[in-house]
Amino acid sequence: MTDDAEKLRLRLAGQLADAGHLRTDPWRQAVEAVPRHEFLRGGYFERIDVPGRPTAWTPAMPENPSWLEACYTDDSLVTQIAGTIVPGDLRGEITHLPTSSGTLPSLVVRMLEELQIDEEHRLLLIGIGTGYSSGLACHRLGDAHVTAVEIDPDVAAHARSALGRCGYAPTVAVGDGLAGWKNGKPHDRVIAYCGTVTIPYEWVDQTAPGGTIVTTVGGWMYSSELARLTVAADGTASGRFLHGRNSFMLARPQTPPPLGLLPDLDQADEQPTELAAPMLDDWDTRFVAQLAAPRTQRMTLDRDGRTEHVLLDVEAGAWAALRQEGSRWLVRQGGPDRLWDRITDHVTRWRHDGSPTLDRFDITVTPEGQTITWRR
Repeated sequence: MTDDAEKLRLRLAGQLADAGHLRTDPWRQAVEAVPRHEFLRGGYFERIDVPGRPTAWTPAMPENPSWLEACYTDDSLVTQIAGTIVPGDLRGEITHLPTSSGTLPSLVVRMLEELQIDEEHRLLLIGIGTGYSSGLACHRLGDAHVTAVEIDPDVAAHARSALGRCGYAPTVAVGDGLAGWKNGKPHDRVIAYCGTVTIPYEWVDQTAPGGTIVTTVGGWMYSSELARLTVAADGTASGRFLHGRNSFMLARPQTPPPLGLLPDLDQADEQPTELAAPMLDDWDTRFVAQLAAPRTQRMTLDRDGRTEHVLLDVEAGAWAALRQEGSRWLVRQGGPDRLWDRITDHVTRWRHDGSPTLDRFDITVTPEGQTITWRR
């Protein structure tokens, strides 16, 4: 297996370089050296999509003939379901949501490249996953310069074990990565392999002036983008979004709450709306809508023989329900806030400014919070 794995690593590195994800020799050397399959010894879950059924997952273990080659494909490989279930726990299928994975290598290395890191930099990595990204970082920087924080103790333990098998021993801490890691501050670079709705100010506070933060930012309608920020001497951070439509599982403390019992969607009067619900199928438009309503969830319901598009902010108690009647779209809104009006206003202003793409959006994080704006 050793020779086969080495050939597959070299092939993967070549593919990533050809696609523009590996642009510097030190990171290419890391991909060529770090055995990704060692971080997937516990197996992974294969996705099963059947029309009319929820997405299901079934385990693929190392004894599977296709396992090794799959470890060196540019794919995300799910390694945990429902917060506790790993591939070795299951025989058959499961339909719960994934909660941890080995991120697709092209995104792992692209984010590491975007850090613009040097050998003397101290790196804080949020969300260790399988540990593969930490292994690449250790190969590049050395163990003493890498700290990884993981909220799930089982995930952290498995990653620590895999890193040890590969000869790496970074600091692996169990805790809420959104709080950063004060013991090692100031960090020169911070990278998050989990999604955020809002970037925690703790990351900014714990990063040295001139340092870089790379993370994905999105919302509960699941449009997100990679952001790179530079920390200033005044304790703020600012930067821009990078083109790519990247997404991660959200950091667990920022995941949406259960929908629970839906409000009475018939209690409000219906009004015409200029914007149609399917506009939210477009990634950039949905991202802009999330800026107005970052904690709003989106779903469709079949009611009384018609399809309704429902937006719900569980915490605020605000909701909107849209349906099509002929060529018109109608909306009902309820709760303390007119949710659809807020989204409509934001999307309309963005369109009026020429619908700038997400790489023309700027992000700033201060002690008071996060601000995202676009440039015309």
